[in-house]
Amino acid sequence: MRIPGTFVLILSAFAFVVSTAFAQPDVATHAAKAKTAALDEEIPVDPRITVGELENGLRYYIRENRKPEDRAVMRLVVNAGSILETDAQQGLAHFCEHMAFNGTKEFEKLELVNYLESLGMRFGPDLNAYTSFDETVYKLTLRTDTAEVFEKGFLVLSEWAQNVAMKGEDIDDERGVIVEEWRGGRGAGARMRDEQFPILFKNSRYAERLPIGKMEIVKNFEYETLRSFYDDWYRPELMSVVVVGDFDNDVVEGYIKEYFGDMTNPDNPKTREFFDVPDHDETLYAIATDEEAGRTVVTVYHKLPKAPEGKVADYRDRLIDMLYGRMFNKRLAELAKQAEPPFLMAQSGKFGLIRTKDAYALLALTKDDGVEEGLEALLLEAERVRRHGFTESELERAKAEMLRQIESSYNEREKTESRSYVEEYTRNYLEDEPIPGIEYEYELWKRFIPEIAIEEINAKSDGYLTEKNRVVMVSAPEKEGLETPTEASLAAVFDRVGETDVAAYEDEVSDLPLLDAELQGSEIVDEKTNEEVGVEEFTLANGVKVVAKKTDFKNDEILCAATSPG
Repeated sequence: MRIPGTFVLILSAFAFVVSTAFAQPDVATHAAKAKTAALDEEIPVDPRITVGELENGLRYYIRENRKPEDRAVMRLVVNAGSILETDAQQGLAHFCEHMAFNGTKEFEKLELVNYLESLGMRFGPDLNAYTSFDETVYKLTLRTDTAEVFEKGFLVLSEWAQNVAMKGEDIDDERGVIVEEWRGGRGAGARMRDEQFPILFKNSRYAERLPIGKMEIVKNFEYETLRSFYDDWYRPELMSVVVVGDFDNDVVEGYIKEYFGDMTNPDNPKTREFFDVPDHDETLYAIATDEEAGRTVVTVYHKLPKAPEGKVADYRDRLIDMLYGRMFNKRLAELAKQAEPPFLMAQSGKFGLIRTKDAYALLALTKDDGVEEGLEALLLEAERVRRHGFTESELERAKAEMLRQIESSYNEREKTESRSYVEEYTRNYLEDEPIPGIEYEYELWKRFIPEIAIEEINAKSDGYLTEKNRVVMVSAPEKEGLETPTEASLAAVFDRVGETDVAAYEDEVSDLPLLDAELQGSEIVDEKTNEEVGVEEFTLANGVKVVAKKTDFKNDEILCAATSPG
């Protein structure tokens, strides 16, 4: 689970299965192991998840969950995206995704979408897909209160996995659709990104395999060029099926074995390669402007080696990352609240950049003519942390906030939506993100956060803030009279900060009470109940009206809002 902290009935006799399903100890016993787990131990899988693998290599994840009721959230995850395209296939990973909705062996063109929409499912929220550099994911949400409807969802996923029709006339029809999608997405952000990504991913395959591809290829490729991509990469050993929802676990496992067990892999499959972004000693600059750009943003990326996640020690290290990011972002927020701030908003954080690289980034939203000022403020705060570190008082507050955060997540664990679990298990398949369950993670947080020392936090700066593998990106509007930053002007900011005598941060915390006087209440002069929506309304003697509604949406939350007309 990633806690935000920074930046159906019959098993086919022919579906032979190699089971890797995990044992089902009770959750309390599973969670208790986190209290004493050795740092070099592998993080276990939540016992409420059934994780299995068919003989053909397809992996599946199943979990029963009642939020929302009578619904199942389903994913077909294909571990292949635009990064695997040949020169002649640029854009065809995304084209394959489109063709999945244009007819399969069992569903004629538009029949699938029309059928699902007839059940109340909506294209977008309930039926969708996306293609990225490294994966293609198909999304489906279905009712489970009707067995026939629910079972058909597995047929749909299996059709996408192996039986997309790829008819010539449908391919030709879809060329224009994708060109229009490309044209509609050619806003300022996309145009600037196309200039910046080849620099961010310099000398790597990522620089030349944007998922939307090249339109001259999309408009002119031979049918077999598309079909070969589908045949090469849509194979069970590169797939996972993820299903979470209100159903019987055994029924779903039976469906997966029935609908996917007979899929086969090619005799001589292509190797699924993983590509890196080469290191570079110099700082790279990616400055892009556009007449339609609506804001000015400067970002400093520090590309880092991919951090492991599988062991208990890796999880502890990630908590250190989160504490670092939380404290640094508090300092940036303070700067943004000044009377004349150097930026409108700023943030920092560590994240996965691609499958083989992480990144630590500093970002500021600045005034159109304030790029250098905003960048300097970012770098000065980063340098302040690197030279002097954080304070013990900052760390204690960050620890208290994080412990309260995980406690809230733990208390709300029975209200977690199925969609959240599905996304988490998808990341486990694609990126090996641990999935031990909130109870186990709660114990790790309570165990490790109190013991993390300030020295461990401060040591992170030297790993994050390096000159090697650094990329500075600027996105800004192109306006008459507005001077665009240059590589030289940005480099001068780095030089200036490096020569500055940066003072240590002073943590000024007020010990004054939140309120310096006892509040005087006001009598209720009128009250009434709206039975239809379950709302109580109170009118106070001072004229204030109070509207209150009790809900069970969350176990540990009260939401308040106040308005005054005029």
